Amino acid sequence: MPSPAPNSSGAPDAPHSPAPSSPSAADVGTQWAAHHPGLDTSPMELIGLLKHATGLLNRSVEPLYAGAPLTAPELDMLIPLRHATEPFIARSLAERLGLSRAGVSKTLGRLEQRGFIARTPNPADRRAALVTITEAGAKAVDELFPRQLSVEIGLLHGLGEDREWVTEALRRLVAAMEARTDRG
Repeated sequence: MPSPAPNSSGAPDAPHSPAPSSPSAADVGTQWAAHHPGLDTSPMELIGLLKHATGLLNRSVEPLYAGAPLTAPELDMLIPLRHATEPFIARSLAERLGLSRAGVSKTLGRLEQRGFIARTPNPADRRAALVTITEAGAKAVDELFPRQLSVEIGLLHGLGEDREWVTEALRRLVAAMEARTDRG
């Protein structure tokens, strides 16, 4: 086997080896169990897969938002407003999107400043403004959302016939999680 060629300092370069792979949830669970016997690590595999899938989705759609007038979370907030027949209140958006009221309020403030939504006083409740999408907001959604859907179609293509099963399993997961978070 030939020895590695010297680098600019005259020392031989180290042979290239593949980057170490991330430990699996099972490996990490075993490590935790060794340090904290009795710790229930059973959620790690499922939650780890959800986080990994979310990361892959975010990384795949990220290029769409380079130079775009909206961020991905802002688009997510505008989508329910795009074809709504009545105004929303921030609390309803937060519940629908599974987000905190504070986060939704902050995002709505940024969208309003840039002219993508309008907030008007709610005659039924002075504490809750009515939120509607503006023409500029609708135009931004109409331009970005189809492009995002195209990326998402590509990501899900490999599921084939399993897509319905995965969708139903995720519905059940969301329902179980919502039931736990609604308890306070």
